[in-house]
Amino acid sequence: MIPLLRQKSFTQELPTLYLVPTPIGNLEDMTLRSIRILKESKVIFAEDTRVSQKLLSHYQISGPLKSYHEHNKHEASDEILTLLKEGNTVALISDAGMPLLSDPGFEIVKRAREQGFHVVALPGANAVLTGLVTSGIQVLPFTFLGFLDPKKTKRLKELEDLKYRKETLVFYEAPHRLKELLEDMYTIFGNRVISITRELTKTFEEIIHGPISECMTLEPLKGEMVIVVSGNQETEFNHSHLSIVDQVDFFIKDGLTKTEAMKRVSALTGLPKNKIYQDYLQTNINPKK
Repeated sequence: MIPLLRQKSFTQELPTLYLVPTPIGNLEDMTLRSIRILKESKVIFAEDTRVSQKLLSHYQISGPLKSYHEHNKHEASDEILTLLKEGNTVALISDAGMPLLSDPGFEIVKRAREQGFHVVALPGANAVLTGLVTSGIQVLPFTFLGFLDPKKTKRLKELEDLKYRKETLVFYEAPHRLKELLEDMYTIFGNRVISITRELTKTFEEIIHGPISECMTLEPLKGEMVIVVSGNQETEFNHSHLSIVDQVDFFIKDGLTKTEAMKRVSALTGLPKNKIYQDYLQTNINPKK
């Protein structure tokens, strides 16, 4: 069993790993506190040291800068833990925005906590929330999914699993995959309202709001994208009085295939699709007298 941990970040002095957000475009989006913590850190770990060095130079931060990325995270995590054991303050930054959001860092946060060190996240620039609150789409509740799989078959499966979610959905996407993503969303979600935010905080920042079908006709766009998609707005189906098998049968009679009906019931109930399949198969093999 995992032990209960309580961190009192500022009344209990312990070596600390700071998660420091960095600007997502505009260099002015750096808090005074973030600058101070970076200057005080024994070592700063960054996803791409070449990118981060430009930021540090801008703010005259001269501390040691080392890499922490997907391919060296185990070795870099060991080094960070050693620094913490020696009583040092360490900072982790990403190329842009909040560390860990579609960026490496989860492993060292988990290990630092398990070994009793403080982990403190600073507030700051974040593309997810910035794109969401400017979208004109219902803000709460929302789910952030990051980047979907670049392979079409897997991406369609991921979208299918999200089809009946009621909350607003937020994604990241690269410009060269935007057209394919919109086509797949149209296929699975239908013509929902979406928002595409690109080049956030930069000179050519643009927010595009409208139905998916209209967004599919746009010229090729540049820059990293935040895609906000409205949730499923279909009339709520009251399933509480029906068995799992009866729910599947309801949607089959409503025009869905057996597979589609099972996926729909899984999304509504939260039960695994294989459990629904087994129950449905068992009932049809052994029908009630």
